[in-house]
Amino acid sequence: MAQDKEELQYNSMSLHMWPTEDRPREKLEKYGADSLSDAELLAILLRSGTPSMNVVDLARKLLQENGGIAGLGRMSPRALQNVKGMGPAKVMTLIAAFQLGARFAATESINDCPQLTNPRNVAMRFGPALRLLNYEVFKVILLNSHNRIIRDIVISRGNLNASVVHPREIFKAAIDYLAAAIILIHNHPSGNPEPSREDIEITKKIVESGKIIGIPVLDHIIIADRDFTSFADRKLL
Repeated sequence: MAQDKEELQYNSMSLHMWPTEDRPREKLEKYGADSLSDAELLAILLRSGTPSMNVVDLARKLLQENGGIAGLGRMSPRALQNVKGMGPAKVMTLIAAFQLGARFAATESINDCPQLTNPRNVAMRFGPALRLLNYEVFKVILLNSHNRIIRDIVISRGNLNASVVHPREIFKAAIDYLAAAIILIHNHPSGNPEPSREDIEITKKIVESGKIIGIPVLDHIIIADRDFTSFADRKLL
């Protein structure tokens, strides 16, 4: 118990009073980024704490109260600014860092899997960025005849419904960019990967339109917290 109390007092001290080798920046420089905890890496981004809490303790608090790295990455700017000690500069720094991480993961997946040959390829490519969002985004991925990405286009933001996700918008983009096929993808911020009744109805409508136009829908993928659902795998197309 005495040791726990001593460690608590040590952790609560101003970072300037910590031994040099225990400070996050110095540890990073000496031992590398993989030697730091999530809280220590976060502390480097935050740069400063509050009058009553050093920056590492602030980082720990953010992680503990918001579901760790995954939960923190999904927080909106407004929610982050409601945390004591989180001013606009810190909030924007975190949002930029999470977005860079998501883009890095997506770029790595493209390099590893330049061709979209299966649903996991698609989830690896687009999942990291979509999992950061706390609202729904519906995208169409335009493919050439070799199943390589031409580009991806956001069709709607917000709750998914038939009035905002219309085949006309999807196939206009596909025709404009001479796509040979398309993949639909959207996220479920709730973390539930199961398709809703409306998801299924919208997909059927788009698939039928694709058959008429001659641009097949290869899949519709739902990105959830740590999982994904493929309509093709479920034979829902």
